[in-house]
Parts: sequence; C-alpha cells; structure tokens
Amino acid sequence: MNLLKILICCGGGFSSSYVTTRMQKQIKENHLENQVQIDFSPFSLMHEVIDQYDVVMCCPHLLMEIKLHFKDTGVPLYVLPPRMYGLMKLTEIVDDAKGVIDIYKQTKQNPVYFPGEENILRVTRINSYRHTHGGKNHGDI
Repeated sequence: MNLLKILICCGGGFSSSYVTTRMQKQIKENHLENQVQIDFSPFSLMHEVIDQYDVVMCCPHLLMEIKLHFKDTGVPLYVLPPRMYGLMKLTEIVDDAKGVIDIYKQTKQNPVYFPGEENILRVTRINSYRHTHGGKNHGDI
C-alpha cells in the first residue's frame, strides 16, 4: 500500500495544527506511519507544499478562497463539512480522502464535492461520506 499524504489547511494554521497533532498521535498509536501521513499548513502557504500531497482538506470557511484561486492545482482540494472538521476522526478523514481522490481522478475539478454535497456548509455529517451514505469501500487504513 502506498503512503497516503494528506494536508490539512485552515486560515492561519492554528486549528489545523491542533487537529493534525491529534490525528498524528492516532497514527502512531495505531502503527499507521507507513500508511498515512497528515500535516498542516496555513492556507496562505499551501501553494508552497501542495505538490507534496495526494489531497488537501480545508476548513469550511476557506470555500470561497478555493473557488476563486485554486481550481487548477493538479491536487484534489476538499472542503470538510463543518461538523466533521470539528471532530476530525482519523478513520473518517482517511476514508473521505480516498473518496475525494477517486472523484478528482474522474472530474479533475476543484473543489471536489461528494454527490449531493455541493453546498458544503449545509452538510451535517460527522463521518465519512461512505459511512454516512453507503457506497464504494475505499479500503482499510
């Protein structure tokens, strides 16, 4: 299995650093270091490191910035649902990351949306799209 590299972004890097640190701890506790890497970046610095990642997952308030400035990155960009961003469960984030990558391979459009979730601010789920709505299994981490 290839290493899945996820970048979490927020406005200034404060909330993303907190949730990333929590998930990095879970990665170590579950001995997943060879399967998943999660890092954080302030959104304003994302362009400097984006090509090092498989997917970028952003906090909800960055939606308009992504739509305006980051359509053609070559890397899938996903805006996390507000409630999911607050909880950030490792297995759910990884599952959605894999789903986002699959969708991006088909559409090549940013930001990436799951079906029926085009208005991300109205999405209330706290688990991955697949776990909430069923669908393709993206494999275990």
